[in-house]
Amino acid sequence: MKVGRIVKVSGPLVVAEGMEEANIYDVVKVSDNKLIGEIIEMRNDEASIQVYEETTGIGPGEPVVTTGQPLSVELGPGLVSTMFDGIQRPLEKIREIAGDFLARGVEVPALDKEVKWHFTPVAKVGDEVGVGDILGTVQETKVVLHKIMVPDGIKGKIKTIEEGDFTVEETVCVVAEDAKDHNVQMMQKWPVRKGRGYAKKLNPDEPLVTGQRVIDTFFPVTKGGTAAIPGPFGSGKTVVQHQLAKWADAEIVVYVGCGERGNEMTEVLNDFPKIIDPKTGESLMERTVLIANTSNMPVAAREASLYTGVTVAEYFRDMGYSVAIMADSTSRWAEALREMSSRLEEMPGDEGYPAYLASRAAAFYERAGKVICLGKDEREGALTVIGAVSPPGGDISEPVSQATLRIVKVFWGLDAPLAYMRHFPAISWLESYTLYQTKADEWMNANVDPEFSANRSKAMNLLQEESSLQEIVRLVGRDSLSEGDQLKIEAARSIREDYLQQNAFHEEDTYASLAKQNLMLKMVLSYYKEGLRGLEQGVYWDKIENMSIREKISRAKYLPEKDIGQINDIMEKVKKDMDDFISEGGILDA
Repeated sequence: MKVGRIVKVSGPLVVAEGMEEANIYDVVKVSDNKLIGEIIEMRNDEASIQVYEETTGIGPGEPVVTTGQPLSVELGPGLVSTMFDGIQRPLEKIREIAGDFLARGVEVPALDKEVKWHFTPVAKVGDEVGVGDILGTVQETKVVLHKIMVPDGIKGKIKTIEEGDFTVEETVCVVAEDAKDHNVQMMQKWPVRKGRGYAKKLNPDEPLVTGQRVIDTFFPVTKGGTAAIPGPFGSGKTVVQHQLAKWADAEIVVYVGCGERGNEMTEVLNDFPKIIDPKTGESLMERTVLIANTSNMPVAAREASLYTGVTVAEYFRDMGYSVAIMADSTSRWAEALREMSSRLEEMPGDEGYPAYLASRAAAFYERAGKVICLGKDEREGALTVIGAVSPPGGDISEPVSQATLRIVKVFWGLDAPLAYMRHFPAISWLESYTLYQTKADEWMNANVDPEFSANRSKAMNLLQEESSLQEIVRLVGRDSLSEGDQLKIEAARSIREDYLQQNAFHEEDTYASLAKQNLMLKMVLSYYKEGLRGLEQGVYWDKIENMSIREKISRAKYLPEKDIGQINDIMEKVKKDMDDFISEGGILDA
């Protein structure tokens, strides 16, 4: 194998000559330390390489060897509940070898090659199989049944297949194609920059239920959809991402910490094993894959971490699972693109970002979707992509936010003033939007309550009218408003504080089922409806404003799921109290 030589080192960028036999995106080993790198530009025999490890101490003249293979991930049993770095090295294994800090040149396989997994065939000898067909299963965790699929490029008739305990590198099945035999292992490799195939893309029409009321009711994302969470520092992006990772009804969660603080990934590592998944009764880590490339790790690996994460997510989607990938944050990924672009001396675009920023962001988000997977059984899988964006100063007119918003269909805009008022999630109901609303409304009306979408519209109208009325209040005071407008302001305040505000750290309020959300929304609107009825019948406004039942309305969010029937009792009490007010001519003591 021909060896190139380093001619220039500029931070994570290394230029080597004598590389005419290499190809763009080939993985290379740089210097005697065998640092992992990837060729990102070729000019004659000179290769520009982004190195995924610290380059301090290497210099011109040192060797560069190409592997001839693109940057790929290993896919097979052992992915779930493991924490990897941006290029799929298991951090726990690296720690055992090198200690608490990442050492350079440590080579650790992504999947443990010594662990034996019990393989149970579902196909049999003589079956005709092709790409994506399921050969057998492995119980990877208590929650995840890992389906072993025919890898890309293999088809034919099964010659041998047997049940037993195997490592990921041992042959579990032999597929005969004409005169050639293919040995199939439980592990397959896939280049991270290439999307995995599928038979057909479907219309994403089922909401991804998150248990967060402001999202599920007002700005839903569908399974197979795309969403962005832009917001300034301290507005709660990471907490929202954590909540989605914990509670969204995805069967597999891939969480990518891209350039974020190390202590936030530590929080994920500490919290997720303790959280009991309400659907399975097991630890949340039993269905989670973590990929960490924190802010103090080599910057070039940030760029790879998103592709690593989405490729792992596509692999589980191909098994027929609903998968959600959380990318926190794509702004740090874009900063890595900008740094590498400037070192390559490319022509800068807006704010120094490369001209291809938008196309790279689109290539990532477009790998989302609800699909019919490859294989004879036509199983459905869905991959939902949710990315956090950290615009400097909260200004979403900057290039990363704008490039993202042109691609995604859901915008959960975090509002700094709301966060400062301790209103969480600080998702602005006036600025956020979803383009899946029609699909979500149809599903909610069919599966939750025929009046769900109508109630949502009423609540949103109240919030929008309150925004206009607050302008008048600021100018001339609240007493200048009519009693009907004052009722609107009180009803909107109830929607904001009793419904939209949600405590991520409260045992009962951290997650709300769709049934609970539906009853809570009806309850808040019932106060407004009965208030209007009372005003029409001459009930004094101060009686309506100071109804004693309002305390129970505000505390209904803390009711356990098993007790949500009490919300119906609260609505009955609102109606009864109003009947009493009307019968007493508005003078009943509240």
